[in-house]
Amino acid sequence: MSVVEVNGPEPYEVRIGPGVIQGLEQLTVGSRVALVHPASVEFLAAPLRERLGQVIDIEVPDAEAAKTATVLAGCWDRLAAAGMTRGDIVVGLGGGATTDLAGFVAATWMRGVTLIQVPTTVLGMADAAVGGKTGINITAGKNLVGAFHEPAAVLCDTDALTHLPIREMRSGMAEIVKCGFINDPRILSIVERDPAAVLDPASDAFHEVLTRAVQVKASVVAADLTESTSRGTDVGRERLNYGHTLAHAIEAHQHFTWRHGEADAVGMIFAAELSARELGLDRQVVDRTREIMAGLGLPTTFEGTEWAKLRATMNLDKKTRGTMLRFVGLSAPGRVAMIEGPSEEVLQECFATLAPIPE
Repeated sequence: MSVVEVNGPEPYEVRIGPGVIQGLEQLTVGSRVALVHPASVEFLAAPLRERLGQVIDIEVPDAEAAKTATVLAGCWDRLAAAGMTRGDIVVGLGGGATTDLAGFVAATWMRGVTLIQVPTTVLGMADAAVGGKTGINITAGKNLVGAFHEPAAVLCDTDALTHLPIREMRSGMAEIVKCGFINDPRILSIVERDPAAVLDPASDAFHEVLTRAVQVKASVVAADLTESTSRGTDVGRERLNYGHTLAHAIEAHQHFTWRHGEADAVGMIFAAELSARELGLDRQVVDRTREIMAGLGLPTTFEGTEWAKLRATMNLDKKTRGTMLRFVGLSAPGRVAMIEGPSEEVLQECFATLAPIPE
């Protein structure tokens, strides 16, 4: 087992390894638990209900369908009916969408109650469950409504990943690769050496890259929890949004049929192309980005939505200031800088590089 400390106003641990879910009982002793989970992880929820005793069971839809105002209101109603108090605990058990929703439930119920996250996907473990970002989607875009609410603990039980379809493993790996590009290039080398190994949740290679990704996330959020504005090369938590500006627009226009990591793979290629033009990123790094994504079985092209529609949605990106569109870019792996107000011509040129090559 690995333990990563997330320092901040209220420090907490991220425990990573097989069987760490067994520690939930000790963390919740003496409190009732509101267990927020989709039906797809009932095989984990059922034994937890038996062991924890006092459980308010809240089943929610799977994936992004859980992150709606309607589902959120239903969770509030369920807590009200059960008499949930400030002394009780919300536990998010599921993928990144579930932990986002559960976190927002905890942040808003009685203005904030204790939260423990138990992510069951690679994406949830590497990104969504760590760092205190919570929220839901609305028609206009992804994660536009939310709050910062840090968990009291995060349990990343890698045994839960053995049930995941390969598509989910690949999607989560995109977020791990992102951490390699923005902070820890060692991750990229491990992935390139054996892409099949890092897609095996029982392998040492997977455990290492996941732990490294969590360490990146922990260090970034400890220094900038609430995502203060970044400028130039002084980039705080916004660096975690590398590739996300286009990715979130793709997800919205594809009605969330694309997994987040799939969209982010394309978004990182776009960001690398933009970085080559605006920050002088070596073309070899752009090519390397495509090769890594392809090696993991992630998409490297996109043609599902016309540029004008994606561009309009990107105006709602949380990094935008006024009318100025801002992107997280790279001058080299591990060296992040903001790209502010790139020309429309350059943006279209970068998007054109995502078109599939005719056979």
